[in-house]
Order: sequence, then C-alpha cells, then structure tokens
Amino acid sequence: MDHITEPARRTPLAGRYDVIVAGGGVAGVAAALAAARSGAHTALLEREYLLGGLGTLGLIAIYLPICDGRGHLVTTGIAEELLRLSVRQGSEGRRPAAWLDGGDAAARQKQRFEVQYNPWLFAIDCEEALRQAGVSLVYGCTVCGVTCEEDTVAALLAETRDGRRAYAARAFVDASGSADLFAAAGCPTALYTAGNSLASWYYLADKSGVRLRQLGFLDLPENDSELDQNMQKGSLDGAGSYHGMTAEDLSRMVLDAHAALKADFLADGPLAPDHRPVAIAAIPQLRMTRRLAGAATPDERPFAPCEDSIGLAADWRRRGPVFELPYGSLYSPGCQNLFAAGRCISVTNALWDVTRVIPSCALTGQAAGTAAALTARAGRRAAAAELQAALRAAGVLLHPEFTP
Repeated sequence: MDHITEPARRTPLAGRYDVIVAGGGVAGVAAALAAARSGAHTALLEREYLLGGLGTLGLIAIYLPICDGRGHLVTTGIAEELLRLSVRQGSEGRRPAAWLDGGDAAARQKQRFEVQYNPWLFAIDCEEALRQAGVSLVYGCTVCGVTCEEDTVAALLAETRDGRRAYAARAFVDASGSADLFAAAGCPTALYTAGNSLASWYYLADKSGVRLRQLGFLDLPENDSELDQNMQKGSLDGAGSYHGMTAEDLSRMVLDAHAALKADFLADGPLAPDHRPVAIAAIPQLRMTRRLAGAATPDERPFAPCEDSIGLAADWRRRGPVFELPYGSLYSPGCQNLFAAGRCISVTNALWDVTRVIPSCALTGQAAGTAAALTARAGRRAAAAELQAALRAAGVLLHPEFTP
C-alpha cells in the first residue's frame, strides 16, 4: 500500500478577514503591519510560537544593510522601521552609529546601515507592534492547503492545536519562505536545486561573556572589519547540501547541525560555568528552498529601472549595486488575490541571494501586505500605479534619488 484514503470532512471556519498573512518571519511581520495600517482586518498565522523566523528562531540575528555602502539609504519604509525596532533595547554589535546618531555623509560612506540585534527582544517587540496595529496573531498554526474559487484563493486550511481549521479572507500573503500557498494553489514555482550549506549558529557563554557563534554558512558582507574572526567558523568540512523540501531532508539537516554544534563546543573544552552553550536554533537554518515563478522574474544585473518598482534592495554582499524589484515578482498571473513576500518572491537564482535577507524580506512584505489590502478592498488585484502611490505615501523609496 503506497497511500491511504482519508474520509471526507467538514472543516470548521475559524475566522474571516480582509487579509491573511501566512508566516511570521520578518516578511510576514512587515506584510501584516502594512495590511493593517492600510485599513484591512488582518490575521497573521504562524507555525511556531515566536515571530521572526530565521532571524530569531534561527539565530541569524544580523539585520543586513539597508544602504548601498556608499552613503545612500536604499531600503526604506517598514524595512527601516524594523531595523530601528531591532535595536530599540540596544544592540549586540555592529551598531551603525553613523546612521542612528546623525553622522555626516563621510561617516555613512564608511559604515553600512546594518546591525546585530538580540533575537528574543526583537521578536517580542515585533509582536507588540503587530498587536498595536490591530493584527490578530494565531500561533501554532501550520498551513497545509488552500481552497480556490476560479482564479482566487478563498481560504487557507491549517492544522492547529484544536484540529484542522479554515481561515477565509479576501486576499492572502504567502510569507511561508517556501511558496507553500502558491504551490497549494497550483501556481508555478521553482526549486533551488543547488541546495543549502550547513549552518549551526548558536549562543555561547565563555570567559568573555555571551556571544553569537557563527558556525557554518555565513550571511556577512565581504571584507567586514567588524566581524569577530574568533566567532566565525566558515563552512563546515564535509557537510552536505540540503534542499529543505521534505521532512527527511529537514531532519537530516537538523541532526547534522546539532552534531556539528556539539563537536564545535566540545573542541574548546567540556561544559563549565564559564564555558556553556546558552541557545541553539529552534528551526533549520535554511536560506533558499522553493519560490514563486511569477509574472516577472528579475535577474542580478547592472542597475536598470523598472516601471512597476515596489522598492529598492541593496546588495548586502558588496558595496554599490542596487536593484529595483518589480511588482510582477510578487504574484502569479493565474491567481488574483495571492501575493508573495520574503525569500519566496519570483527572482532568478542569482538575485535570490540578494532578496532572501531581512531588508528585502521587509520591503517585499510591505509591498505584498499593501497590495493585499488594496485587493481586498477593490475585489481585484491592485494595479501597479495604485500600489506605488500607497507605498510612496508610506515612505518607501521606489527609485533611487542618486546615481547607482
């Protein structure tokens, strides 16, 4: 027997909303904030019990640059708001004093607008921001399917503590990180076939205090003068590649990460009062898995303006490059009320490495949440011009005010 047949069921409707955001990473937080602030009755459904995704539960607690490395602010709106929120209670390192404390142009050219934050305080501050905006938060909610009516999504199906439930809305945002809603709705998607390198970042307490140990794959700019070389271990020798799209592969990655962490910790001595791990990642540290294959699929290339830009992304890896992201990277032509946010938007593999990080996730989250709110109100997919007007009004820079 290679399958079982489940009996038909009647799934209780747990709620009706204007906008539902699936996924509570930074992209989902930004999307829910944007939708609620646009006047939409909004719910955020999250599988775990803490917001922030890879940036909190995964301990990848570095808010990468929202500037171009040449003194120009690039990614604005909620992306900048969340960076400032991440250090409201203080930073753990890499504090961008030139940007936060009113530094001059020369200082901003030398220091990128990025920061290392405390993941737990950031998660709780995000939660408070969502509650203040009127967003309904549903934790422990794993989306497992959708129902569709013609060319729209009608409801999400989710497994919760009290069983299978349905959540209906007029528009939806897929901030799952792996385009789960688009795949369930039958929209075209694409896999990251190269796979992910192993990472097992963790917090370590030793004689010098508590610090983030960046074991394995890194998301840090080249020639970073602030990088603590004693804490950075680079690639893990012999570690395999992980696509992250099956339970077996996810389990393999987690098991390998745990084994690598233990070996790394014990290499410096046994457990002692001044040598102990204090936090490990609660989710796999995956970067790219599956994405939307949408109406537009921008590539990494020299700067080129796009007419339907929803905002700007800086290249976190090196100084200079700036990219305008098109509205078409957020939706599939065959589905009128579903929008992508975060690391599952439609981009080529080359640009995926740029757009999968926190600033771009916040940027596309704001655009997707705003588009969903406009769509819910009008009963049709929001036009690019009306979305752009709303984003401009919210402080999003759609085109550079400098020469990239």
